Amino acid sequence: HSSQNKEGVYSATFTLVNKCSYTVWPATLSGAGTAQLPATTTGFALLPNNTTAITIPPSWSGRVWARTLCSTGPAGNFSCATGDCGTGTVQCSGSGAAPPATLAEFTLNGAGGLDFYDVSLVDGYNLPLLIRPVGGSGSGNCTATGCLVDLNGSCPAQLRVVSKSVVVGEGEEGVACKSACDAFGAPQYCCSGAYSTPDMCKPSSYSEYFKNACPSAYSYAYDDATSTF
Repeated sequence: HSSQNKEGVYSATFTLVNKCSYTVWPATLSGAGTAQLPATTTGFALLPNNTTAITIPPSWSGRVWARTLCSTGPAGNFSCATGDCGTGTVQCSGSGAAPPATLAEFTLNGAGGLDFYDVSLVDGYNLPLLIRPVGGSGSGNCTATGCLVDLNGSCPAQLRVVSKSVVVGEGEEGVACKSACDAFGAPQYCCSGAYSTPDMCKPSSYSEYFKNACPSAYSYAYDDATSTF
């Protein structure tokens, strides 16, 4: 949702809905050159089937993600099995997510005064995530985008992250799925070095795994054409 200020620039409301069967801990991080949001909106708990609305200022850019399997240790240190931001507290306060984490990325009032958004699996995947725009006055392609498939169970073995705290039957359950860049660090997967241009950096069998499961989400660094809205 958006509301207009005196300069004709719109602020927005992000309504976060947890449709998972477990508690998640959403977090926000402002992009470079964009002021951080109030500390209380940089990290908080969201129970199953609960909703939290946060106000986003005009022309904001940044990302939203959710952490899973979080707990507070004996010394009072807060940490999460996936998406952890390393602050030791529920609030992330300007720190980003440790991969793998499913990311919702936004640029509000960007080029041409338009809002842009995408769901990215470039840093891997930890839970299903959907962006659904509501309202808006433009004529752009403002469709829902995201990844509603549970990839943790089917994640390729080389990319799978397991947690010893989550045991199913005789084995450990996958709690996240790494990107090939995170798993192997090779330039051809990270689109770095000699592979730092769109012409040189192509999809891999690993990024195609993400793309086939979630066609509208970014699967590697130069996946722009099919994933930005």
